[in-house]
Amino acid sequence: MKNRNHSKSRHIVGVGLDNKDGHKRLTQANSFSIVGGSQETHEKMTETLVKTFETLDRRGKTLEMVEKKELSDIIEESKPK
Repeated sequence: MKNRNHSKSRHIVGVGLDNKDGHKRLTQANSFSIVGGSQETHEKMTETLVKTFETLDRRGKTLEMVEKKELSDIIEESKPK
């Protein structure tokens, strides 16, 4: 049996469940994916995660480094008004 190096890697997945127009929406980035949702919901989720990663960058942190509570707070602060 091979000894595998299991590095800690994180990826955020957002799933929109309010799609009624039949369009399939998918946005992918290095550290997140957004799937589904209405156009409005998909855009809001994408904006939230883009802002989240901008905040992490400003703080000098990566998704792998940030604690769950801090990430949750950043996501909440990044939601469009």
